[in-house]
Amino acid sequence: MRADGLFIAIEVDDALAADAQAAAKLAEVCPVDIFADAGGHVELVQKNLDECVLCRLCLDAVGDGVRVLKLYDGGAAL
Repeated sequence: MRADGLFIAIEVDDALAADAQAAAKLAEVCPVDIFADAGGHVELVQKNLDECVLCRLCLDAVGDGVRVLKLYDGGAAL
């Protein structure tokens, strides 16, 4: 799954998006509520994407299953 904001895009691997533990962890760690736990599935909150502060907490929480892309920098990964 992928969602694009104006400045930031978030990609979540499909297998990770369906993992209840990952959904809960991502919703817990994101300080700007980009991730939501939708009944055990990861949901990306579109209106919050560009609030990303590039803190890497989502990456640290689940590893390679999440990618934060800086659209203002040619899609470079965080």
